[in-house]
Amino acid sequence: MAEYSREDILNSVEEEGVQYVRLQFTDVLGAIKNVELPVSQLDKAIDGEMMFDGSSIEGFVRVEESDMYLKPDLNTWVVLPWTEGVDKTARLICDIYGIDGKPFNGDPRSNLKRVIKEMEALGYDKMHLGPEPEFFFFKLDENRDYTTEPNDYSGYFDLDITDTSGRCRREITRALDKMGFEVEMSHHEVGPGQHEISFKYMDALAASDALQTFKLVAKTIARTYDLHATFMPKPLYKQPGSGMHYNVSLFRDGENVFYDENDDFGLSEEMRRFMAGLLEHARGYTAICNPLVNSYKRLASGFEAPRYIAWSGRNRTPLLRIPSSRGPGTRAEVRSLDPSANPYLATAVILAAGLDGIKNETDLTTPVNENIYEMTQKERQAEDVEDLPTTLYTALKALREDEVIKEALGDHIYDHFVENKTFEWKDYSAQITPWELDEYLGNY
Repeated sequence: MAEYSREDILNSVEEEGVQYVRLQFTDVLGAIKNVELPVSQLDKAIDGEMMFDGSSIEGFVRVEESDMYLKPDLNTWVVLPWTEGVDKTARLICDIYGIDGKPFNGDPRSNLKRVIKEMEALGYDKMHLGPEPEFFFFKLDENRDYTTEPNDYSGYFDLDITDTSGRCRREITRALDKMGFEVEMSHHEVGPGQHEISFKYMDALAASDALQTFKLVAKTIARTYDLHATFMPKPLYKQPGSGMHYNVSLFRDGENVFYDENDDFGLSEEMRRFMAGLLEHARGYTAICNPLVNSYKRLASGFEAPRYIAWSGRNRTPLLRIPSSRGPGTRAEVRSLDPSANPYLATAVILAAGLDGIKNETDLTTPVNENIYEMTQKERQAEDVEDLPTTLYTALKALREDEVIKEALGDHIYDHFVENKTFEWKDYSAQITPWELDEYLGNY
């Protein structure tokens, strides 16, 4: 992404005719929030002097300690390409600060920056992250409410020239391009109405910002085509769910430390230990990377969704895959995440898990190169292949038992996340579903 100074931003306002500025931030659950200002207040915003009430934001603070500051990251300046004329609007992503002048420990973005500093203290320049978010297009009804009717019934990599899905996806890509994103690929996915847009790897913070921006762009552009873009992991029964693979690698002095040309597989010892950390803490970070009740219906349904804690090369059934690219492109692909995850929290726990493997010199298990879906439980046990949590309840239990992942979140975020998600599980568990009525009402 581009680097901006105050002068660059003010020149952009003049050249583009910007009238409003959105100060954007993210709550603990991953929802995008913003405060919109007339451009006359931009100088004050750039100086970090804009205050807001944090007491109504999920996972922030109590009403008696509600005053908070929005401090923008100037490098996130972008003019929103779908706004024009008197509504021309730009965006700045902000960190949250308390009245004590310190970063707020309940701010997911600031928390990720804290974990990145821990990475840098170990001698690494950056973690590169290349996310692959999937999503569905569903039609809107006559009242412009969303339905569960897919906008198309094309398949994997199909050329969908007869409906609006391809045109909408291309317009999303064009908007992202105007905003400075380097989109690598977009295509139709396996499910009806299901699509993927992948963008070039960035450093961990920029990629997390980009994921939030991407979700906003996709939903906004989709509405102009009378569509709803959803990042719900499993919206359709007996159809694939949406994942969000994370391609990660570590760099030192501009070199990818995951690559070792002298190794038979081209993988360095640091990469093997990082991978071992990802596997060791997989159960602990699942609640963060798969945060909805619905997330576990994707993981339990097959369709290449990883349910088992193992690694391999080309085999796509384990949680962790090593793509064939080597040299600067050597990376680990974490396949369990879904796009409902808060990217700042997901990136923080993935990074922390891998770093823990390096710090403790954790040994990597042997790869599992056969189709794990076709293995019996006894065969999986013989290979020491564990299952991921199968419900949000069991994922929260695993999170409570993993001190490394709890530390990666910090006490404030951990407490508020677990409290909210425990309520979500209890509320869901108390529901009487149509399936239960169909299955039981007449038989018992």
